[in-house]
Amino acid sequence: MKEAAALFKILSVDKRIEIIELLKKKPMSVNGLADKLGITQSAVSQHLRVLKAAGLVRDNRKGYWIYYSLNKDALERCRQRLNRICTCGCLVSQAGRDGKSKA
Repeated sequence: MKEAAALFKILSVDKRIEIIELLKKKPMSVNGLADKLGITQSAVSQHLRVLKAAGLVRDNRKGYWIYYSLNKDALERCRQRLNRICTCGCLVSQAGRDGKSKA
């Protein structure tokens, strides 16, 4: 349970969620992320350090640049963990409101 709580704490920061959203599209450098997010490179680096320590992002050096990408396997495990925690039936309720069936 402590692992899940730590994960939620990591993902409770808006900028980290925004970084994940950007990295879903393509790998990016600290400079590219800073430009898109409108924050300093130092702030981006600190967020990436936390995300990397949690195993949610990976880095790949290309010459002078380091490009960050998502660890999709780790994110899938996060999704599965959330699905185990959230057993309130909200997915079924949402499908009903959208006019879609779960089947």
